[in-house]
Amino acid sequence: MRGALLACLAAACLLMGGNASAQGTSPAAPATGCPATASDMPLEALFGTWEARFEGLPGVAKVQLAKHPDYAGVRGTITRSGGDAPSSTAQLAGDVDEDGDLSLDESMDGRSISGVWLGQLQAASCGKEFKGIWRNAADESTHPFVLTKINDNTGK
Repeated sequence: MRGALLACLAAACLLMGGNASAQGTSPAAPATGCPATASDMPLEALFGTWEARFEGLPGVAKVQLAKHPDYAGVRGTITRSGGDAPSSTAQLAGDVDEDGDLSLDESMDGRSISGVWLGQLQAASCGKEFKGIWRNAADESTHPFVLTKINDNTGK
């Protein structure tokens, strides 16, 4: 009797596991409610304080993003420090493009573009990390970046 009960439980587990696979879910899928792409996130999820690290460049930059006052996007600043160069602050503006990528323009003077960011949300980060490429407009060099959220500034 006990053997038959165990066999029934094992069969039920196999059946439920097969059913989950048929529905496109898996145990390794991101946690429920986590966005798979930036298009799946509300714009407000981009607001707050982030850390930016650029491959081949010294230091960690602080990025502050908030609602853009003129269109459905973000506006903010990036403050770089580290290495031999003095600290510098540039303006940022951008949005999530039609491909679901975070696209930001960077400007040192508020008029001309000094850098361009294009990053993809890392699905396993639950909306807290983007990876992509930053292009320096001055010399056309490119650097992989990681942008990690450290504070949402919403009081939640």
